[in-house]
Amino acid sequence: MAKKIQIFDTTLRDGEQVPGCQLKTEEKIVIARELELLGVDVIEAGFPISSPGDFLSVVEISKAVKKVTVCGLTRAKKDDIDVAAEALRHAHRGRIHTGIGSSDVHIKHKFKSTRQQVLEQGAWAVAYAKSKGYEVEFFAEDAGRADLTFLSQLIEAVIAAGADVVNIPDTTGYCLPNLYGKRIKHLVENVKNIDQAIISVHCHNDLGLATANTISGLINGARQAEVTINGIGERAGNTSLEEVAMILQVHRDLELTTNIKSEKIYAISKLVSGMMRMPVQANKAIVGANAFAHSSGIHQDGFLKHAENYEIINPAQVGVPSSSIVLTARSGRAALKHRMELLGHKYEGEELNTLYENFLLVADEKKEVKDEDLQVLAANLPVLVR
Repeated sequence: MAKKIQIFDTTLRDGEQVPGCQLKTEEKIVIARELELLGVDVIEAGFPISSPGDFLSVVEISKAVKKVTVCGLTRAKKDDIDVAAEALRHAHRGRIHTGIGSSDVHIKHKFKSTRQQVLEQGAWAVAYAKSKGYEVEFFAEDAGRADLTFLSQLIEAVIAAGADVVNIPDTTGYCLPNLYGKRIKHLVENVKNIDQAIISVHCHNDLGLATANTISGLINGARQAEVTINGIGERAGNTSLEEVAMILQVHRDLELTTNIKSEKIYAISKLVSGMMRMPVQANKAIVGANAFAHSSGIHQDGFLKHAENYEIINPAQVGVPSSSIVLTARSGRAALKHRMELLGHKYEGEELNTLYENFLLVADEKKEVKDEDLQVLAANLPVLVR
């Protein structure tokens, strides 16, 4: 039986930390409602103490959505937790997400503290947040570089203090997938009270490994994935929601499933891209402009014969209207013939050969041959074949 993976979306918190991509509260509400319809389990709505705007956004999103958990981020500080609790007061189901650095780099150079002090502060923060009456998630910042024995002690302590979810972030995108997976497996096998909490994975993309690390973490026992739409986020970004959702859908042998309604993915990708004024790169997996586009002759011929030759996802599964055949100098006769037939022209034999030769002349001059160019070629063909 497939195991359920909770999808924790932090587009409106970590994703919004991209310079120049800040949203107004009313814009956040629009996205939050679409995330709810998409089927995410948790929406991290903001960092309430960071600004009046973030506080207001958490309040208003808590009012606007009812079927998902609304989460507010805090540091392991009393004032942060008090403000987050107040911001979540209207939430149908609220969660305080508190935590502290767990690596020696952070403990020494960020907090100027000790492991023992961090352990005590983390456990205190969880207990205090729990007293507010909400779910509590604890993040062990920079867990990807933390000493594994100390990380295990910290996770055990915060679960004992009442943590419902323990977040193991690869904050700097440092980990390799096999090593990150081993880190999660170690916690599953060595933290004696780990069965009392859900393990969450939160990975960054500094080395382009965020999605791979997330999947490795899920395979090894994590049951919550922290993601953003289009993979947006601090520096090189976060794990992409659409990539995780579709990997689990395609690889059913993993027996991991989500509540994501994949046919809504493309629309919310465009919504977030437009509202945040952050274009999606053309070769982005799942939602990029070229994700279902075919331009080389060999690929086009194979795709036209049977789509699964070159597509492991039907574009309709993610809400993309259709695949596209892009005509370039690398395209072959099969693609040209196909496009011409769509335009109402049917060519075979010598006519097709002549058309193709002239098409290549145009294609060498242009990056992409458009339908209007093909209509000109069709109009001139009778003269060319006399």
